[in-house]
Amino acid sequence: MAEKIVVGYDGSESSHRALTFAADRARAIGATLVIAHVLEWSPYSFLTPTELEERHKRRTDELSRAENALIAPVVKELAGSGLSIETELKYGHIAETLCKIASEHQAAQVVIGRTGHSNMASRLFGSVAGSLAQIAPAPVTIVP
Repeated sequence: MAEKIVVGYDGSESSHRALTFAADRARAIGATLVIAHVLEWSPYSFLTPTELEERHKRRTDELSRAENALIAPVVKELAGSGLSIETELKYGHIAETLCKIASEHQAAQVVIGRTGHSNMASRLFGSVAGSLAQIAPAPVTIVP
């Protein structure tokens, strides 16, 4: 079984740098590249059944838009690279969901970009990169 490298991708410049790094690494070792995008979604809700149904529909629409706007273009961009590519598009807490994806794929490595921004929320609740480095089931590379 070929190794897999999971790369978190959100379309930002830092995620492009992470994707380039992960693609080069995957090419060098013959690994499969798993491009993962996670839409953050709060698990807390106090909604009526009708509101929950509407929320589920919005979720489905957002996943479809993310597939068309983020994942499909990057897969097309890498189509001629000779890489084996898989994709994952999920909802949830970003770091926890990337860890779950890495576990499901038995990833040898997780790659994520770092924005270099440090705002109050990341100081209070932790950054995605910092959380991922602490809880990931595989070595994590944070690309500056």
